[in-house]
Amino acid sequence: MSFDSFVLAFSMVGIDYDMLKSLGISIGILLLFILFRNIFTKYVFQLILKLSRKTPTDFFTQICLGFERPLGWLFIILGLYVAMDYFPFIEQHNTLLLKFLRSMVIVLITWGFFNLSSPTSGILISVNQKINNKIDLILIPFISRAIRVIMIAISISIIGQEFDYDVNGLVAGLGLGGLAFALAAKEAVGNLIGGIVIVTEKPFSIGEWILTPSVEGIVEDINFRSTKIRTFSQALVTVPNATLANEAITNWSRMGKRRISFHLGLNYQTTKEQIQIVVKRIEQFLRTHEEIHPDTIMVAFDHYNESSLDILIYFFTNSTVWAEHVKIKHEINLEIMGILEEEGVEVAFPSRTIYVTPQSNELLQTMGSFD
Repeated sequence: MSFDSFVLAFSMVGIDYDMLKSLGISIGILLLFILFRNIFTKYVFQLILKLSRKTPTDFFTQICLGFERPLGWLFIILGLYVAMDYFPFIEQHNTLLLKFLRSMVIVLITWGFFNLSSPTSGILISVNQKINNKIDLILIPFISRAIRVIMIAISISIIGQEFDYDVNGLVAGLGLGGLAFALAAKEAVGNLIGGIVIVTEKPFSIGEWILTPSVEGIVEDINFRSTKIRTFSQALVTVPNATLANEAITNWSRMGKRRISFHLGLNYQTTKEQIQIVVKRIEQFLRTHEEIHPDTIMVAFDHYNESSLDILIYFFTNSTVWAEHVKIKHEINLEIMGILEEEGVEVAFPSRTIYVTPQSNELLQTMGSFD
C-alpha cells in the first residue's frame, strides 16, 4: 500500500494530511520526552545522586530518592502538555485537560513528600538527631503516618477545588456521619486509642525486647491499629493496640542488670569444711568479677535435697544483652567447676541408697528357696 493510498484512506474518514502530520508530530514529541525521561533517570539523576552523597548530611540524598519516581513521571506530563499543542483532536488550552494536568502535578508533589515522610526514609530520624533525640523512636511511625494522612487529605481537597468540587460540603458530610462511623468502627477506634496510650506512656520503644501474655519478641513497628513484634523464631506477630494496651508488659531491654540464679547440688559425702570453703571461694570470685553487679551476690548452703546438698548461687550481670549474659554465665560455670575440682568436691546426681538389714536378708533367702 503506497503512502498516497494511506493518506487517501484517512481522508475518506475525515482525516486530512495536515491532521495526520500533526498527529505524528504529537506522538513524536511524547516519545521524545519518554526518551528524555530515560536519559535523565539513567544518567543525570544518578550523577545528581552521586554528588548529593558527598555532602556533609544525607538530607539532599533523601530528597532525591523521595522524588526519583515522581520526577520521572513529570517528564511524561510535560510531554503530554507539549504534544497537545500539535494534537489535532484536543486543544492545548482545553480547560478540562489543564485541570487534569495540574491535578497530576499535585499528585506527583504529594507522592514525593509521601516518600519523604516514610519512617524508613531517614528524614524524621535526621530531624530527631538534630534536636538531640527529643522524639522517642516509637513516635516516629505515628508522626510519619499522621503527616501522610494530612498530606493526602490536603492533596484531595486541592484536586477537588481544581475541578470546582465543594470541599466544604464533603467536610460537613463527614461531620454528620462521624457518629455513625465511630459506632461502626468501634474496634478500630479502640485500637487507635490503645496506640495513643502506648505512645504517651511509652512502655516500650522500637527495637526493644518485650514480653506480654500474647507474645514475646522485638518491637518492629507501631501504627494506628496494631503493633508488629518479631519473635525469636523470626515470626512476625501483629497485636491490636487495644489488646496490647490492656496487657501487662515486661520490657526486658530496660533492665539495669540481669539475674542469674541456680542451685549447685553437692553429694552427701561432702564435709562441712568443704562446703564452707567452696561457698567462700565462689562468693569471693563473684565479688571480684568485673562483669558481675556487686550489690546483690548470694552464695549460701540453702537446703538438704533428696540426693544432694544444695548451695544457692544468686547474682546479677552488669550486661543485659542476652549474648553477653550467656557468655558471662558460661565463664562463671567453668570457674565454679574448677573450684569444685580443686577442693575435691563432686556434684551430686539423682540416686538412692538401699540398706539391707539381717532380717531383710533372711527374708530374701527364704523367698529364694521357694524358687
